[in-house]
Amino acid sequence: MGEYLHALVFLLLTPIGSTDSKVVVARLEARYRAARTLQASFLERYTDNGRLVRVEAGTAYFKRPGKMRWEYEAPEKNLFLVDGKTVWFYVPADHSVTRVPVTESADWRTPLALLVGRMKVSRVCEQVVNAVDEKPENPEHAMLRCDLRGAGSKSSKGASRESPSQKPSNSEAVFFEIDTKSGDLVRVLVRDPGGIGIEFSFANWRMDLQVPDSLFHFAAPKGVAIVNGELPLGDSAVRH
Repeated sequence: MGEYLHALVFLLLTPIGSTDSKVVVARLEARYRAARTLQASFLERYTDNGRLVRVEAGTAYFKRPGKMRWEYEAPEKNLFLVDGKTVWFYVPADHSVTRVPVTESADWRTPLALLVGRMKVSRVCEQVVNAVDEKPENPEHAMLRCDLRGAGSKSSKGASRESPSQKPSNSEAVFFEIDTKSGDLVRVLVRDPGGIGIEFSFANWRMDLQVPDSLFHFAAPKGVAIVNGELPLGDSAVRH
């Protein structure tokens, strides 16, 4: 409680609209911390070396602790679901569902798990700084770079102590675009060193709506094959 009170005082003493990374992170955490459930519409863009490969849209639901449901509605229906222990990716057109233990999943939606945890960015990001190379779509928003915890093992030793401009070229980058006034999460971008990129844009955030637990439980329909293994890179976004 003392930590949250300190954060509240910090925000009250800070001008609204500040783009300082610490202030923006505090406002983001304060915005979502108290909500038990969340809902938002999303637009997902998948790119390969700058070329737009696929665009999908749908509705996402989040529920503490540790549950997410992504209902893809266009251009085709798919479902990505995290029930707290297992990640499920269901493709009705393929009559198959892939399941992976949460602890083994490397899915790019992982940074968004902070929305269904204790809402501490530091649990996901080793450090957060103002982005240099990525700009927000709205000039009044802030764009922050998140260095994911554990990602340092994929690059050179000591990379986490380097500035964004000094990051090795093989370092994965995650960016958050945040409304500096409301604290709303507007976009999440992931840039893979291999040239793959994925972007989630959010709108129409709703908080503490009534969401039944059954929404986060997956039961394979009759005739659907269950496949154990890692999800395809980019999930449905790589399917043509």
